Amino acid sequence: MKILYIGAGGFLGAISRYYVSKYSNIFLGDKIPLGTVIVNITGSFILGFLYVLSVEKLSVGDNFRLFLGVGFLGAYTTFSTFSVEFINLLSEGIVFNAAVYWVLNVVVSIVAAFFGIYLARL
Repeated sequence: MKILYIGAGGFLGAISRYYVSKYSNIFLGDKIPLGTVIVNITGSFILGFLYVLSVEKLSVGDNFRLFLGVGFLGAYTTFSTFSVEFINLLSEGIVFNAAVYWVLNVVVSIVAAFFGIYLARL
């Protein structure tokens, strides 16, 4: 039964990532793949926030954690797309954009997770 919760969350997370990425790149431009940046930052924040709520503050069942944490957020965020897009920027010789892209995905996502944890503990 747990696999169904993960699968349902993954289905919704993948669809959400597709639309957030698509429309972010349309509205914000494509010099840096900002769709991937947005899903990774928001996903990191949400996971940090929900981790504290589900472990420290609320009594949340395993199935909900699997649905949201492993399924939805696992499919919503993407390290593999970030890796390929980063390499593509480097191979195109757009080193500054690649560096900004790396910082946004790695550093800002970690800061977002920290901020989510911090806010949930208030």
